[in-house]
Amino acid sequence: MNNILVIGACGQLGSELTVRLRQIYGADHVIATDKKESLDQLSEGPFEIMDVLDTNRVKEILKKYQITEVYHLVALLSATAEASPRFAWELNMNSLVNILDLAKEGYFKRLYWPSSIAVFGPNTPKLNTPQETIMDPNTIYGISKLAGERWCDYYHKKHDVDVRSLRYPGLIGYKSLPGGGTTDYAVDIYHKAKAKQNFTCFLGEDTRLPMMYMDDAVRATIELMDAPADKITVRSSYNLAAMSFTPKEIYQEIVKHYPDFKTSYSPDFRQAIADSWAQSIDDSVAQNDWGWKPAFDLSKMTQDILTNL
Repeated sequence: MNNILVIGACGQLGSELTVRLRQIYGADHVIATDKKESLDQLSEGPFEIMDVLDTNRVKEILKKYQITEVYHLVALLSATAEASPRFAWELNMNSLVNILDLAKEGYFKRLYWPSSIAVFGPNTPKLNTPQETIMDPNTIYGISKLAGERWCDYYHKKHDVDVRSLRYPGLIGYKSLPGGGTTDYAVDIYHKAKAKQNFTCFLGEDTRLPMMYMDDAVRATIELMDAPADKITVRSSYNLAAMSFTPKEIYQEIVKHYPDFKTSYSPDFRQAIADSWAQSIDDSVAQNDWGWKPAFDLSKMTQDILTNL
């Protein structure tokens, strides 16, 4: 039986991934950790306060629960990282290398670490961005994710660490509030619509970006970790795709359900970040290697969020 450690379990992805992992493996076999107190939805299983930069504390938890798999989700996201670049680099990079070292030393068998479309930059092809392409990120978040991909590939090749990764597009869920990402408008807009409040978008109405519903992101993550090692041909990070849309298009979908909902546009510094990213992603390598296929498009996602929010 796997004993799984989720680092950063209180974040947008971690909170939903932890719940799903507990449904699969049993609550006692999935240990949630974060620097802050546990969320209500994480109360069904073990929870530990832990700073991922405290290596001794991480070792203590790994030994205590005889951990076999680690999901290392901690990161300062794109917009937040621009405000604290040195801290973002320290947190995003040092935490990953520390965890990779622990995997190399045999503390656990398999590691998941998320990357992002932020690894792409102004000179990356914006349409159907291929798995192997120019990557020239111009944000601290993107730079740290690109460096992290190279560290993961290096530790696999040099030390045979079974590390796996996905380049997430913008992730949209309704169970947690926005966490400081450039694509977080697509989370906040549903909360505003449901609360019958007007929404001001920090991106222009025609800014097209790759997006994914959280249900698909959680499923993709678990499917990748469940895939046989000989099927994993990419040890840096897999391209992952589901849908691409603009703020105007998501608004048009929402007003089908809330006809009085109003949106305005006031682009800020995040517009330049979004403009440097891809508009659509080619994830054919993930499809071919381990059978990835999304289940949600914009219409189905909107219906599900507004029903459950």
